[in-house]
Amino acid sequence: MSSYKRATLDEEDLVDSGGDDIYPSSPLQVTLLDRHGNTCCPHRTPRERRVLFLVSVVSVGLLVSLITTAVFYKQTHPGLCLTETCVTVASSVMEALDRSIDPCHDFYNFACGGWLKKNPIPDGKSRWDAFSNIWEHNTIEMKHLLENTTMKGLSNAEEKAQRYYEACMNEAMIEKLGAKPLQELISQIGGWALTEPWDKNNFQEVLRKVSANYRTSPFFTVFVNADSKNSNSNVIQVDQASLGLPSRDYYLNKTANEKYLSAYLSFLTELGVLLGGSKETSQTLMEEIVDFETTLANITVPQEERRDEELIYNKMEAKDLKSLAPAVDWMPYLTEVFAPVQLNDSEPVVVYAKEYLQKVSELITKTNKSLLNNYMIMKVVRKMVSVLDQRFQDAEQRFLETMYGTKKSCTPRWKLCVSDTDSALGFALGALFVKTTFAEDSKAKVEDMVAEVQSAFEDGLKDISWMDQETKRAAKEKADTIYNMVGYPDFIMNATKLDKVFSDFEVVSEFYFQNVMQYYNFSSRVTADQLRKTPNRNQWSMTPQTANAYYSPTKNEMVLPAGILKAPFYRQSTLKALNFGGIGVVMGHELTHAFDDQGREFDKDGNMHPWWKNSSVEAFKKQTQCMVDQYSNYTINKEPLNGKQTLGENIADNGGLKAAFKAYMSWIKKNGEEASLPALGMTNHQLFFVGFAQVWCAVRTPESSHEGIMTDPHSPSRFRVIGTISNSREFSKHFGCKADAPMNPKQKCELW
Repeated sequence: MSSYKRATLDEEDLVDSGGDDIYPSSPLQVTLLDRHGNTCCPHRTPRERRVLFLVSVVSVGLLVSLITTAVFYKQTHPGLCLTETCVTVASSVMEALDRSIDPCHDFYNFACGGWLKKNPIPDGKSRWDAFSNIWEHNTIEMKHLLENTTMKGLSNAEEKAQRYYEACMNEAMIEKLGAKPLQELISQIGGWALTEPWDKNNFQEVLRKVSANYRTSPFFTVFVNADSKNSNSNVIQVDQASLGLPSRDYYLNKTANEKYLSAYLSFLTELGVLLGGSKETSQTLMEEIVDFETTLANITVPQEERRDEELIYNKMEAKDLKSLAPAVDWMPYLTEVFAPVQLNDSEPVVVYAKEYLQKVSELITKTNKSLLNNYMIMKVVRKMVSVLDQRFQDAEQRFLETMYGTKKSCTPRWKLCVSDTDSALGFALGALFVKTTFAEDSKAKVEDMVAEVQSAFEDGLKDISWMDQETKRAAKEKADTIYNMVGYPDFIMNATKLDKVFSDFEVVSEFYFQNVMQYYNFSSRVTADQLRKTPNRNQWSMTPQTANAYYSPTKNEMVLPAGILKAPFYRQSTLKALNFGGIGVVMGHELTHAFDDQGREFDKDGNMHPWWKNSSVEAFKKQTQCMVDQYSNYTINKEPLNGKQTLGENIADNGGLKAAFKAYMSWIKKNGEEASLPALGMTNHQLFFVGFAQVWCAVRTPESSHEGIMTDPHSPSRFRVIGTISNSREFSKHFGCKADAPMNPKQKCELW
């Protein structure tokens, strides 16, 4: 997959489908950190109940104190907002602060210090932040919707979502079937050397089956997406595959990652035993698989070296793949993967990993055919773990405890089932979610905010000194052309259209494994159906209930789902300062992605080609090198960040903050100063920056931080605040930071 297909705000994106259709690739590929092991939920101890009671008393006391303060100030401070909402929000902001910290010395700990002390990482999680909190609340709401089978007037698609969830919750049937469904599936594919002697010459057949029927990508990934150089047409695309562990570095730097590799091998070995193999046979087979994956890791190109899509884009005809990677029978493979669409050898294909495909073809040719088969089957097995009985989930949980530093989880099964239903029938579930939870007037208000941030960004272009005038005009035209989608795609609110989308997806209430298999077949047909068609703006890459946002370069489109339009990002009735500092910065962030190191290669119509003057390109690279160096000097647990890998998101963070603040200033100019929150002793300009920072308050295990540094295109939360704040002249002005204070360095990295 191209390295730049969807730019998102959060550090834990949903798994991308590899295409621009509206269906995620798998109901099981939810965020690793949210998968479940044990379903036990112990009662709280008497001591825990006493602690919770004391915390409640303190919180109530603080709220009462604020209300009393508000009443006292009412006569002499008419500029204060003394509504119940404002008092409650002031209490929330105050609880998150650490006043003992100088904001000009460490703004993250000033804004988040109190929050960090009050929010330990929950059991079963490797991190906790605003996104996690919103998703928890959204998940509870979805649970109620999926379990309420007495609702009247549901569409067929919405009823399918409820049936899918019901089958997932049928633990008695899942436990009764045990490993049998997967064992039978493996037998249908052709078997493997784990449980019986294996000596077949069926590599091509197995590769086609696992790719077409079960949506796995053992050696490379094939998908449908808009052609980056012709965004009006969807085209087949080929890229390098992902590995079993999150990053190639886990395999290549064995000394630093020994415990992770050991846990991974133990996990795979246990899966083999659960599927009928002996401990000795499973251990030997899985060691060979890990060694093979290490070889794959060696030929996989690091993500930071794939950021310039212009350099890795290679368009050819399907017949050319044979000479590029002769180990694969490409036409039979593509024909089966994209059935029932009829293909010929002149079908256009975009390859994003030319050298990798050459090397993986050589590796396939020289590797033992039994090992190749074992590896392909293991890719299917890994995908099915969450569909099987509790033994498999317990095995995975033990692996995750090591991999991400999570404590033993007691997460109830319904959370797994909500997440899987969201992945498979997320837009049907989204229709229920939107109708129940989303205030329609929020959509209009948020759209107005988007327009204000967009206008502020465009206005700021005139002050950029490093860009020539002709390129500025083209950039302004692109910014003005960005298509904004807020809340939900329109089709989900039309029962007829929604039912048509899912009409070919059969769902039963009893057999969860069967539903998952049906989903893979359905998803494959939908992907094939997109081929050669014009991408549809109404097809989203995120469900409406997702607490996230994204920008699509080929559509020049920004999407803000209903799921993120909640506190602390957005509040219906509170100060504009906080809304601009929260969701306003999100808007600016996604908008700026259109002009980051990858987005800038696409013009206003979503086509990748050189549309900047060379002088501006060179100046841009010089300006961005400042950010690469800045963020590379930050460390987490003595491990340096990769400023090149995170460049696009850092550009978006910095540009987003600047555009949102400028939009807020423009709003004040039109509407006048708004009232202040009581008891904080802050101006609304200061509150804007506090609101921005508190969106990113987060706790994370060392293991999760390590994984994030290696794989995440976003900087850790602390540096998403520190990095942008230290580059903001407006911040230092409104907080009165002295020259060369840590948050006000002499050298500032400025781009947009």
